[in-house]
Order: sequence, then structure tokens, then C-alpha cells
Amino acid sequence: MVSALIADLFESHRAHLLSVAYRLTGSVGDAEDAVQESWLRLAGTHQSEIDDLRVWLTTTVSRICLDHLRTAATRRETYVGQWLPEPIVTGVAPSSRPDSLESVVRGEEYRMAVMVALETLTPPQRVALVLHDGAAVPFEEIADVLGVSADDASQLAVQAREAVAGVPTAVSDVEHEAAVRRLLAALATDEVDAVATALHPDAVLIGDANGTTSTVVKIVGGAERIARFMLELVRKHGIGYSEQAATRYEFATVNGQLGLVMNLDSETEEQDWHPARVVGFTVRDGLIWGTYDHANPAKLTGVRLS
Repeated sequence: MVSALIADLFESHRAHLLSVAYRLTGSVGDAEDAVQESWLRLAGTHQSEIDDLRVWLTTTVSRICLDHLRTAATRRETYVGQWLPEPIVTGVAPSSRPDSLESVVRGEEYRMAVMVALETLTPPQRVALVLHDGAAVPFEEIADVLGVSADDASQLAVQAREAVAGVPTAVSDVEHEAAVRRLLAALATDEVDAVATALHPDAVLIGDANGTTSTVVKIVGGAERIARFMLELVRKHGIGYSEQAATRYEFATVNGQLGLVMNLDSETEEQDWHPARVVGFTVRDGLIWGTYDHANPAKLTGVRLS
């Protein structure tokens, strides 16, 4: 049986464990499940076997997430279109989940561009990078999780760093917000050229709907193409800020910086419970570089509008 002291200590590490699990899985639900499983494993472990509870819990959660990553690829073979990590939305009514990640998604390592880049890594690379660079776990411990040597674990982290090196550095919140508002103002003009000038020349647009609604799979390096597609979505769904808009957007914080939360119908009360879309952005050189259209309802049920 776990003592009250150990239970309290576990709770003190919960936010850290959730943040690690979220970066490893890209899913709020899977992160919460991994943390809960680590608690169950702790209950079945004698305290004398644990030298450092934080390290033990971190590596235990990582093992659970590694198992998830190794099976996720197979499950995603039937997924329709592009896969995006589940967004963490703040700035709206608090989530009903008692262990929300809202309080821990403050660092640059949780930005959507970084989370998307993590999806390109192999499971061992992702574990090595997140544990060493994000959680300061020694390579000897990481090696034990992965079943490799410490040198191999170190090399995996090097490979992972190289793979995500092209991710833009997060700009200040002020610069980020200015770029987002500039894009929205351009979209309101209904002019392709105006929208294209608000986008970075190397802009990327990624949509995740799993076949449930219209979005794009992925457009890379085409400001004009992205501008045309954005305007098509705005026209088709009647997206706007006014109460009369068929799809009304509200500002929210998506993985730490300003984004949008959209309702299906501003006059349908049922839609106030969860959004139809969540859109996150990455800014580079004062322009929108990355746009992430989250439109799969299964990934948005945890978001609550105010």
C-alpha cells in the first residue's frame, strides 16, 4: 500500500509527468492515462526499490509512452489525412479535468511547431530527446528505458536534435499576436494578395480532420496557395468574429500562444460545449509561418468555450 507521504509526493510530480507524457505522445488523454498507470505501478513497487522518486516516475511514464508510440503507427494507418498533436487550449473556461495540462504548457518546447516536429522522430529518438533535453534525465537512465547503451541513447538524442533543428524559434507574445491579427484582417478583405502578404514565403498549412470535415492535408512553401485555401474555408464555413457569423471564432491560447477557437454555429447552444475547430499558429520574421487547423472532433472534446 502506498503511504500518504508517497501519495503526496506523487501529486507534487503530477504536472511534470503530464508534461513529459504529453510531449512523448502528443495526446492529452494518452498523457493522463500514462500518468495514472505510473501511479498504479508505484502502488505495486516497494519503496526500498526507488532511489529517486522523480526519476523513477519519469522513466516509468516514459516506458509506458514508448509502448504507446510503438503501437501508434499501426493505429494511424487507418487515419484519414494528416495527424496533428492534440492542442492544449487556454484562455477559455477551465477544463473539467482535474489534471489539466493548462498550467504546464508555458515553455517553447510545447509550441505546436515543436510538437509537430516531434511526430517525425522515431519512438527511441523522441524518448531520448524529451527525457534528456526536456527532463534532464541522464543518458544512463534513458538507455535503460530504451534497452540500448548510454552512447546509443546519446546518439539518438543527437539525431533527434538535428531533425527538429529547422523549427522556428518562438517569437514574443506581442510579435506573435500582431502577426495573427494581421492575418485575420487580411482574411476579412477577401483578397488573395492581402492574405498572401501576411504569410511567410515558406509558410506551412496542416489540417487534421480524420475525414470528418473539409480541411487541407498539407501545403508547404506556398503563400498564395495557402491564402486561396484559407479564403475558401472562410467563405465555405462563414468564418468571422461577429455574432452573426455562421462559424464564429474567439481568441484563445493554443499551446502557449494566441490562436483561435471556432464554433459551428454562434446561435446553437450545444456548440458552446466544445469547438468545431482550433487553429494554432507559428510566427517567423513577423509573418505567419505555420497554421495548424485542428478539426477532428475527437481531439477537441476536452476544450471548453467560455
